[in-house]
Amino acid sequence: MKRSWSEDDHFADKVLYGFIMLLGVLVRSLSRSNSTLIAHRIGDFAFQVLKLRRPLVEQSLAHTFPEKNFTEIKALARRVYRNQAENLIEMLRLPLTKTAEDAASLMDIDAREFLAKTAEVNKGCVLLSAHFGNWELLALCSGLLVAPVTIVVKEVKNHAINRQINLWRTMRGNRTIYDWQALREGLRTLRKGGVLSILGDQSDPSGTFFTEFLGRRTSVFLGPAFFALNAGVPLFVAMCRRTAGGRYTVDIEEVPITSPGKERADIEELACRYTKVLERYIYQYPEEWFWLHNRWKRTETVQE
Repeated sequence: MKRSWSEDDHFADKVLYGFIMLLGVLVRSLSRSNSTLIAHRIGDFAFQVLKLRRPLVEQSLAHTFPEKNFTEIKALARRVYRNQAENLIEMLRLPLTKTAEDAASLMDIDAREFLAKTAEVNKGCVLLSAHFGNWELLALCSGLLVAPVTIVVKEVKNHAINRQINLWRTMRGNRTIYDWQALREGLRTLRKGGVLSILGDQSDPSGTFFTEFLGRRTSVFLGPAFFALNAGVPLFVAMCRRTAGGRYTVDIEEVPITSPGKERADIEELACRYTKVLERYIYQYPEEWFWLHNRWKRTETVQE
């Protein structure tokens, strides 16, 4: 199909888009093990040669894990880069995951408790995750193995890449809405019994609520708590992590809602609860998280 370029698509964007599409053709022609080897080479290149945000990554790791020495931090950082390169390559391989059987060959998900409190009682839910493991693959496989999800996404600046990623996200029945649409469309989805998927580990651009996260006080996103409490639905955390043999395991746990109110204090309390869950997984599997993001750029001046 012929692709039309908007005026906002610059030459460099077109080159990057073309390179990613060619890389996708290559890795989809290879076995998964060989494409993983390519990912590790890309990760090592970004870590050793480009040193892409490497000072930020190593400083954040050292601050979070003060008990680790320099050699341990460096080794952990290398694994972070390799994992993120694997995420890129596996995203390019998403079109190969066409059926529930394909999804099951990649990912283990026990969703019985989740379904018992959502689809089986015709109730929607907020499904919270993080930039952890392979979150794009998690969304695709969850849609095939559990239930279709509506994914809240941010627009990528490169318009062609943005369109392509959203095409991959929605090609097996999931739906995307942009973050600026989420207030209206998210509540509508939940009230119709749908699953609203949100990544809740990054800082809130408005910077209105601060709490501890991985040892530092920083702004925390209240959106998932707002949606769950205002729609009167449960909130689950789903975390996808790599296991032996190139597979993934998904852990799903419900975050208790002790106060069903909709006041600011209720929202903040629930946000603290799910932030602690995300934090627990990152402490346990640090190489899985996206440390290249400057998570603490909105560290507060302590509010009274």
